Amino acid sequence: MLVLSRKLGEKIFIGDNICITVVDIDRGKIRLGIEAPRDVPIYRQELLPLAQQQARTDSASGSSSATVS
Repeated sequence: MLVLSRKLGEKIFIGDNICITVVDIDRGKIRLGIEAPRDVPIYRQELLPLAQQQARTDSASGSSSATVS
C-alpha cells in the first residue's frame, strides 16, 4: 500500500486519466473528489460486496451498468 500525505486542494494522479483531489478537511473527515472516465467503476468499501454481487447478476443476465457510489 502506498501512503501519501496531501493538503487541502492537492491532487493525486493515477495513470493518465484518474485524478483524486482533497476537497475538504473537517473534524477528522476528509472529502475526496474523483475524476475518472465513466467506464471506471468507483465504489466505497462498504458497498463493494454489493457491487460485486450486482456485477455477477448483470453478467448472468447479459446486461452491464457503470455505477459510482
